[in-house]
Amino acid sequence: MSSAVHLSEQAQEVALAEAQAVRALASGEEYRGRLADLIAAVGDGLVQGEEAATLEELLELGLQSGRIRARYGPGGEQAALSLYRRLPRGAELTQSAREVTAALRALEGRELGSVELTAVGPGAFALSLATGGLEVSLRLDRQGARVSSVGI
Repeated sequence: MSSAVHLSEQAQEVALAEAQAVRALASGEEYRGRLADLIAAVGDGLVQGEEAATLEELLELGLQSGRIRARYGPGGEQAALSLYRRLPRGAELTQSAREVTAALRALEGRELGSVELTAVGPGAFALSLATGGLEVSLRLDRQGARVSSVGI
């Protein structure tokens, strides 16, 4: 994780407030130290390396739990989402969504024959779409959306 990510003013405000709030509640000295380093980096408007990894964790938790939207409103949530998408894990999720969209485009204009959604585990699903002669299976879980198979 070597590339630096610059923070917009609104993303900087949200990230700083979240890091400070979580640090105030954190009990482990190592984690508190990581949050202190993050607070300093966010204050400078630039994160990279370990601070970017800590920010990813913080944003993931705040976004998944709804805490960021509840505390900072829709604008704060959008700023946090935009920032998250520029961090490595967020960028990976964005890329996996693009790849799934590209695979699904093979179904455009075709009559849908069947759709099946299967729970494969906690927070993990398999989605199968079939048209005349073509089937696409997707995996949807915490790691994102992925094409698991394409059959002709």
